[in-house]
Amino acid sequence: MLDRRRLLALAAGSGLVPRIAAAQNGFPSRPIRMIVPVGVGGVTDVVGRIVADGMTAALGQSVLVENVAGAGSTVGAAAFERTAPDGYTIFMATNNHAVMQRMYPNFPQDPVADFVPLALVGRQPFILAAHPGVPARDVPELLAWLRQKGDAADYGATNPGATNHLAGELLKQLAALSFTVVPYRTAANAVTDLVAGRVQFTIDSPTMLIPLIREGKLRGLAVSSTEPSELAPGLPSLAGAGVAGYDMTAWQVLYARPGTPDGVLAVLRDAAARSLRDPGLRARLLQVGVETWPDSSPAAADRHVRAEVERWSPIVARINPGR
Repeated sequence: MLDRRRLLALAAGSGLVPRIAAAQNGFPSRPIRMIVPVGVGGVTDVVGRIVADGMTAALGQSVLVENVAGAGSTVGAAAFERTAPDGYTIFMATNNHAVMQRMYPNFPQDPVADFVPLALVGRQPFILAAHPGVPARDVPELLAWLRQKGDAADYGATNPGATNHLAGELLKQLAALSFTVVPYRTAANAVTDLVAGRVQFTIDSPTMLIPLIREGKLRGLAVSSTEPSELAPGLPSLAGAGVAGYDMTAWQVLYARPGTPDGVLAVLRDAAARSLRDPGLRARLLQVGVETWPDSSPAAADRHVRAEVERWSPIVARINPGR
């Protein structure tokens, strides 16, 4: 198995994946649109652009990212639903995909039945970070401060159902805390206000937070995965630092529309699989703190999302009682 250092070395000398053989029925004969249902700059946006580059090389046609953000990915998902099932529009989902129907009960799409998986793309632990003005240098001190401040403490997050919103709600429930979740349109907006001190803490992608932690603009306290991560050396896991059972990993799944012809699905799945196996592309993902999955197959994607729907349903029920 190639380790991170070896992958980065290979990236310098390798191009993107080779172009696949001529596609069935001439597909694709024009550019493909990839809807990313979050704003520019977040981890899913970055992952989408890297994978789009790989698939462009594999398919011989441009794969163009379009950010359609808002309402916990439902705006982007609704835009995706309105497209023709011809393979010329694909969708890069993230954690909020598994809960959008629970968070927004009037939203008609089912996260499993109404999406056809192409690949299980990437995963990344998040980081718990605080503004340097918060008098806490570790997780126990932050928990004590939050219990003292209560709803006067502000947590920066994106729209309800977004990954960093769910991460904060999970912290609330497991640590029996009360704080105010301040919603933003994008994660980048939330982090900008965190650096400015308008909110006090967040749990979000190391892609955005680590550079700010290194510059001393934020203080990193823990990672959201069950174990410490090499992506954030020196930080403990939240579970190991006092929040028992905490486990939150960001992920991405690539989808096509139901009704897409089998031959077109085969081409898209092959292009996605080849891209995710390419050492150069995997190295680019690692550079932004994202790992690929050991099994990226459509079947693995389907199993993963079904498990996430089951896992988060009771958590979301406590966020939105009666829904």
